[in-house]
Order: sequence, then C-alpha cells, then structure tokens
Amino acid sequence: MPTRGKRYREAKARIEESDGPFNLREAAELVKATATANFDESVDIDLRLGVDPRHADQMVRGSVALPNGTGRDVTVLVLASEGKQAEAEEAGADYVGLDEYVERIQNDNWLDFDVVIATPDVMGQVGRLGRILGPRGLMPNPKSGTVTMNVAEAIKEVKAGKIEFRVDKHGNLHTAIGKVSFDEDEIYENARAFMREVMRLRPPASKGLYLRSITISSTMGPPIAVDRSSVLSEAR
Repeated sequence: MPTRGKRYREAKARIEESDGPFNLREAAELVKATATANFDESVDIDLRLGVDPRHADQMVRGSVALPNGTGRDVTVLVLASEGKQAEAEEAGADYVGLDEYVERIQNDNWLDFDVVIATPDVMGQVGRLGRILGPRGLMPNPKSGTVTMNVAEAIKEVKAGKIEFRVDKHGNLHTAIGKVSFDEDEIYENARAFMREVMRLRPPASKGLYLRSITISSTMGPPIAVDRSSVLSEAR
C-alpha cells in the first residue's frame, strides 16, 4: 500500500486528536479543515447499510435534490422521440436525440454525460443500453425521476443539484454531496438532506441494524467517522 503524503497524515492526525465521534455538523466543519489538495475537492459521504442487495426487496435506490446543489456542472443526455426533443433543448439538455446516441453508446461506448433522462415511449430502445449504462448507475429509472414525459422539469432538477444513488452489491452507498469550497452550513444541509432520504428508503425487508456506519471525507482527505446515533436524530 503506497505511503500517504505529509498533508494527508497531518489531516488524519488532526481527526484522531479531535474529540470524536462527530455529528454531521462537526463532520462538515472538519472535512473543510482537513482537505489536503490544491483543487476544489468533492465532499463524499459513504454509508454501510444492513441490506442484502442480492434480494430485490432490499435494494436501496433513489434520488434527492441537494438544497445547495453539487457544486459542479452536470452534463445531461436526453433520449426522446422528436415530439419532446425541442422541449429538452430549450430546458438546457447538453445532448438531445435518440437513434444516433443509442448507436454511439452501443458501438463506441460513448459516455460523455453524467445523467440520462428518457421518455417512457422510447424505453424499448433505451433498454438495449442496460448492460452498458446499468453498471455505471446511468440507466434511466422511473423511481429516480429520469424516465418521465416532463423532461424540462427533470432537466431543471438535475442541473440544480438532484443526485441519484444506489447501493452496491456489498451494501455500501457512496456519493458526492458538495465541494469543500461550500461553507459548513451548506455541507451540513446537503448531508442531512441525503441522510433523510436514505433513512426514508429503508426497505421493510431489512432487519436489524440498517445504518451500520457513516463517514465523510474530501476527495483526497482522510475519512471522518460520524456518530450513527446523532445522524439518526438529525435525519428525522
């Protein structure tokens, strides 16, 4: 395992010397103080959930509009029939079309976008992209609001900071909730909004401890363990 740099080690020592475990607001303050890179790092949140995603009734998947956005530009591809394409273009989609983009993804493995929005009437064609988009978390889905006839509203929400998330096969959930350039309140508010939605989506089939661990970190910084009980109270 490669040796961590001096700034990382100093940041890690600062966390270890602090009086943890931390609540969400304290973690928001600490993640800014321990960011180690010379660029505007993302603020990442990582959860370990007590679910077994091999069972469909324990899958945790959804979306949430972060109150302070993500801090980055989101590239949106809209796959729609001609009747909805003008609406998508006017709403600010970066790429709009159908056949040509389905072919580019299938034949050229083209993936220069962050979110795919599709109308229900073209899902027969879009479904062929499942093996490419699915593993990358890019497949449009009605539950996340990315399969809809109201493409303008979907584009607006995504551009404003709506994110999608999905638990992996090991029961872990990872996503970015902002940038270290955000102030502490903005990071805290985004983290709380995300956690509220994750808790709301707890599958009825999940037994025992649902939220097993939570950490917050910057892209290049050390993880900050967050007190589980404090998160449960703040996420209500």
